[in-house]
Amino acid sequence: MSQQQPEPVTTGAGPKPQSAAPASEVSGHPRRWAILFVMVFSLLIVVLDNSVLNVALRTIQQELDATQSELEWAVNSYTLVFAGLLFTWGVLGDRLGRRRILLIGMISFGATSALCAFSGTPGELIAARSLMGVAGASVLPVTLAIVTNVFPPTERGRAIGIWAGATGLGVAIGPIVGGVLLEHFWWGSVFLINVPIAIIAAILITSLVPESKDPNPSRIDPLGVVLSLVGVVALVYGIIRGGQLDNWASLEVLGPIALGIALLAVFVIVERRSDHPSLDVTLFKEPRFSASTAAITLAFFALFGAVFFLSFYLQYVKGFSPLEAGLRLIPTALGLIIFAPLSERLVRIVGVRWVVAAGLTTVALSFLGIQLITADSPYWHLGILQGMLGCGMGLTVAPSTTAFMSALPRERAAAGSAVTNAFRQVGGALGVAVLGSIIATQYRSEVSTALLAKGFPKPVVDQVSESLGATVQAINSSQVVQDKQDLLHQAYTFYVTALQHATAVGAVAALMGAVVALVWLPRKSQ
Repeated sequence: MSQQQPEPVTTGAGPKPQSAAPASEVSGHPRRWAILFVMVFSLLIVVLDNSVLNVALRTIQQELDATQSELEWAVNSYTLVFAGLLFTWGVLGDRLGRRRILLIGMISFGATSALCAFSGTPGELIAARSLMGVAGASVLPVTLAIVTNVFPPTERGRAIGIWAGATGLGVAIGPIVGGVLLEHFWWGSVFLINVPIAIIAAILITSLVPESKDPNPSRIDPLGVVLSLVGVVALVYGIIRGGQLDNWASLEVLGPIALGIALLAVFVIVERRSDHPSLDVTLFKEPRFSASTAAITLAFFALFGAVFFLSFYLQYVKGFSPLEAGLRLIPTALGLIIFAPLSERLVRIVGVRWVVAAGLTTVALSFLGIQLITADSPYWHLGILQGMLGCGMGLTVAPSTTAFMSALPRERAAAGSAVTNAFRQVGGALGVAVLGSIIATQYRSEVSTALLAKGFPKPVVDQVSESLGATVQAINSSQVVQDKQDLLHQAYTFYVTALQHATAVGAVAALMGAVVALVWLPRKSQ
């Protein structure tokens, strides 16, 4: 039997690959820990962007006069483009060089962040966020592929745990940085902060990271990229539109949803028949890969949707400033930072199946705990639940990531990581869309009745009942309502009730992921 040849890489910073292996199976690349630091730093900019944005949503809503659905699209336009292009960037990384693609992505991410900072309308912000998604999609698959290639199997689980833990660091730093910036500067500064970070990352990549490629790379699949991107966007648009209109039987809602499902079905058929697919469906024949991907997708469905709307709870219902709200997201970040690296030890003791299942169950319990939260609850109640959420995500993300990467040959590392990360991003986008639609539908049905009873005209009620922010602004500016505080408290209570409905659905999604992990992940790490 012939021995598998390692991927060609360079041992220095030059772009041309040499014949030496990037890491021996025994000792790994000599600069692997410094390279891991650069990968974590590069990943941080992508994670930082979303966590910074969460605390800025209220300010953006006020400054740009954005509706709830426009805010959702400001988040989802980035996420969906990001997910749709992960496949392509993963293939390009394997084909053209992962270091090269990472460098291009970092420079582009900084430039598009500047465009977001100077957006003048919600539409401009959504468009600029889409361009950010194009750039950001290049970072995630190649950073993970580089980590996988420079570390030997004996250290790979620990390295991936640290890589996954970087998301916790981003969750911790992002809201605090965003809060500080919003205290002293205009809202665009939360995007402009990405520019110096991208410059530093580009310098470190050029100086320290070796180049690596797949010796037998796949071709680009433009049809698959278009089908997947348009299909997911149509599906998410229909879901968001359903919550906005509160009429799920409308053709304006059912049409995009049906179109999205049909395009995704065609996408799967095309990919199965293609000899160079964007989504290699054969990967899902491996139980470790399919089960870990499903677990991560369901986890991020719950996480993205819940955290997006908790930011409004902290700032509107509890009255915290952006900085105060950011500081109160720290428990989630600490839980993720602590338990992501710790999960490797637990996997060695009880196996990946039980660790991931326990993590997702903890996520579900944290969401079920929100059913006991009221508008008047002290923050420490939510703080405990946020800590549980972080612990659960730490126990889920790192072992699942290690499981699916261990199921892949090293030469397909970037493409394989792109697949699972795309599902993670799609899961997050669907979480924001589905849970957002649940909140919008439930909140509108209750707050509309209360506003009409107070004498608000029906056209005004229809306009301001979509989001808590619009309702609060309408109540505060009203000249006819006398008991404004009582009406505001009712609106807060209605929002919390809607949030409870949404997080209950998130809990179900997390429990489904736990079942998947128990049934299909291996008993012990392989």
